Amino acid sequence: MKKSSTLFLQAVIIALGIVTLFVMIRFPLTEGRAVNLDLFHIYADPFIVYGYGASLPFFVALYQVFMLLGYIGKNNVFSQGSIKALRNIKYCAIIQSIFIILAALYIRLNYNENTDEDPAGFIAIAMVTTFIAIVIATIATIFEKRLRKYKK
Repeated sequence: MKKSSTLFLQAVIIALGIVTLFVMIRFPLTEGRAVNLDLFHIYADPFIVYGYGASLPFFVALYQVFMLLGYIGKNNVFSQGSIKALRNIKYCAIIQSIFIILAALYIRLNYNENTDEDPAGFIAIAMVTTFIAIVIATIATIFEKRLRKYKK
């Protein structure tokens, strides 16, 4: 792979991380139930704090993808570092899917039918993102096994 291609992909990973961080900081200020709260109470909301904590595996996985692209750019695809990066990506995807499932269960179990809120949209998004995380974990596992096989 050309050096320019890996540098471009690393720039895309950095841009994705910055945009995601911006959305995570900005979204609670415009959300429906937090519009009338002050700045401290918005970010002290347990569900928002959970969202920030649950996003940590995502950012760790982004960093690991950035490192993996660095190994690819240096033609060290079959190194121990790239295998470790793929393993970490797999674990981050599994942990992320667990966090998403726990959030969906929390929303579903605490859903009150007497209110106007409907958890179906959140649960559908949770199902899709969990599926995506499981696919990423599966792909990382396959690549990790192939790299281990070719390294020997």
